[in-house]
Amino acid sequence: MTLDPAALQVLGARLSGVADEMGAVLRRGASSPNIKERADCSAACFTAGGELLAQAEHIPVHLGSMAVAVRAVIDEVGDGVGPDDQLVCNDPFRGGTHLNDVTVVEPVFVDGALVAWVANRAHHADLGGTAPGSMPPDALEIGEEGLRLPPLLLSPEVQATIVGASRTPDERRGDLDAQRGANVVGAARLGEVVAALGSIAELAEVLDYGERRMRAAIGELRDGTYRFDDVLDSAGPRPEQQVSMPVVVTVAIVGDEVAFDFTGTAVQRPGNVNAVEAVTVSAVAFAIRAATDPTIPANGGALRPVRVVTVPGTVVAAVPPVAVGAGTVEVSQRVADVCLGALAEAEPGRLGAAGQGTMNNVLLGSRAASERAWVYYETIGGGQGGRPWAAGMSGVHTAMTNTADTPVEALERGLPVRVRRYALRSGSGGAGEHVGGDGIERDIEVLDEAVLSLVTERRVSAPWGSAGGAPGAVGENWLLPGGDEERATRLPDKCTVQLRAGDVLRVRTPGGGGWGSVR
Repeated sequence: MTLDPAALQVLGARLSGVADEMGAVLRRGASSPNIKERADCSAACFTAGGELLAQAEHIPVHLGSMAVAVRAVIDEVGDGVGPDDQLVCNDPFRGGTHLNDVTVVEPVFVDGALVAWVANRAHHADLGGTAPGSMPPDALEIGEEGLRLPPLLLSPEVQATIVGASRTPDERRGDLDAQRGANVVGAARLGEVVAALGSIAELAEVLDYGERRMRAAIGELRDGTYRFDDVLDSAGPRPEQQVSMPVVVTVAIVGDEVAFDFTGTAVQRPGNVNAVEAVTVSAVAFAIRAATDPTIPANGGALRPVRVVTVPGTVVAAVPPVAVGAGTVEVSQRVADVCLGALAEAEPGRLGAAGQGTMNNVLLGSRAASERAWVYYETIGGGQGGRPWAAGMSGVHTAMTNTADTPVEALERGLPVRVRRYALRSGSGGAGEHVGGDGIERDIEVLDEAVLSLVTERRVSAPWGSAGGAPGAVGENWLLPGGDEERATRLPDKCTVQLRAGDVLRVRTPGGGGWGSVR
């Protein structure tokens, strides 16, 4: 080691600060409400070899998988890059998550030598596909979900292809420009840090420190083998898809290492409720940090003592050409649930009951492409599980996402919709010594004809309670034609529906499970 403890902390903070500034630039420069308002984006720094060096506290499912995308970029086009080059990829089977999440990567050069990489990932509200929002619930193969890009140089021609594939091209152009700008700032700042160090050797010490911290934290957990299972409600909207699928994990803790084995999980099904392995690794990374110490540096070194075992062709390690749009937003949540459930047996005083376990994805868009075409994407918060020391929080995102809500004022100003109700769903949290948090009730009226897609979970299976606590309430989706309460119709968990002006969508999100028996 060449860095003393104080210098190591300062360097780690500087690296995280680079990622923080990248995220701020990205949000401020973006065109779409999805990135500017909801902050559905993430930024991170990587070593020259592609190992995660530092990240901002952005979206867990983005960050845990981004290193795989950076390594794919390095393998495909890394040898030929120069200063100021930008590269792009959204292929889920090469380190992406789903097609909407576009990753833009830039090399960092100091004195002519490649010393690091910076990257950011942002959810683009539409990249084509068979339904507005590019996550069609009825998709069976990935080609139905939109534009799929292998690692490529982000040339004007490639950018034009991305823009041209979208129903909202101006938004795509603006969001891509914001991603470029974020990387330019990040590369400059990270280059300054490395130049001041005089050597990249100190960067390796940051990773080694993360490994030491994680090994020490795992060593404090109880050795043993812990198994937990849960279910996904369905694979899609078709009758034959409305069958639950098990998600199973066996966690083995031995000394200062831990393995997560997903053998026994359901095979992938025709539909979009399938996750690529990188998404599963993201959920594992989130869970082990939650069960140990969130102050451990979130870098590649911290994951060296963690092993993930999956079976290719299952819902947690999907292989082409299956659709994967819901894998990022829904399967990731269930993977986090089972990992946390297993780890709670090893660390019972630290982890609580299940949170809502879904992102409640709502996608709305105009029926036909035109100059007035619009697309809206939102994930809606719900209840957090009760904790060993306190009740769960209400109306928040849990586990694999922590985006904000689109402000009602921004939503109604920019799109032909009206928010008629937005409130906590009182009493939806599970009972217990520490009750689960409440979900949200949200009513959205469309002011023009539109296509609605819903991708939701926990409409059949409930968020489980822990230590004797009761489960949280399941979620509900409703359509009120013309806003008429008497004509309200229950919608399935995953569907695409044509809406007329005046129709109202009502989403009631799940509550969190309760913790501890009611006294």
